[in-house]
Amino acid sequence: MKQIRNTQAKTEILNIINHSDVALSHADIQKQVGDLCNRVTTYRVLERLENEGSIHRITNVDGVVNFAKCSHACHTGEHTHDHIHFNCEKCHKVICIENAVPLISLPENFSISSYNLVISGLCPKCR
Repeated sequence: MKQIRNTQAKTEILNIINHSDVALSHADIQKQVGDLCNRVTTYRVLERLENEGSIHRITNVDGVVNFAKCSHACHTGEHTHDHIHFNCEKCHKVICIENAVPLISLPENFSISSYNLVISGLCPKCR
């Protein structure tokens, strides 16, 4: 079994993501960690946290990559991020919407292994 190394940067970045109600971009995270680590280290930590199943990656409608905490299902062995992500057009926050499941109907002989669905509009605060 591979040992998972914990560093101060990894611990702090995971804490930042876990305490956020919205998905955060690399720039958002880097601003919060300050001088603790450089931007390259932040990218490496984010990649490692994603590979470990602690966070997931979302590409919003503008092409910006954001990171959010994984739900409880990810820690029970059912690692999935198949839920809707809502991108607010005004404040640009990306919010995981896990309690809404879209109905997806594909043509015959297609099968879904995962999906990334981003809905754009206004969040309740900006409405």
